[in-house]
Amino acid sequence: MELSAILEIISNIMLVVGLIFMGFGVLGLFRFKNFFLRSMATAKVDTVGSLTILFALVIRSGVSWFSAKLILLAVLIVVLGPLCHHMVARSAYLSGYKTSGEIEGDKAMEEEETS
Repeated sequence: MELSAILEIISNIMLVVGLIFMGFGVLGLFRFKNFFLRSMATAKVDTVGSLTILFALVIRSGVSWFSAKLILLAVLIVVLGPLCHHMVARSAYLSGYKTSGEIEGDKAMEEEETS
């Protein structure tokens, strides 16, 4: 078996794994009732699925400027993806977004504010 055929099989497997991760993210959106749980589930799955798909495309494209751009995009996703999800969730929490139940950190934060 040639090296190019092996690399194509590996990239196809990684593409399928990335799509499965993205599917789990969509399932997490429907499964969880709370905004914050939905945000947490999609943040993790979105990052892992995107990285898997990008690295599959890097393997498929070989060594080129296109793969260098994909690697740069992967670095940006690793750094900025969780940061943006955190900022959205924190702004919702600080603005008083009501959920269908208490959040565990609420009581501890209220105790700190009253002290």
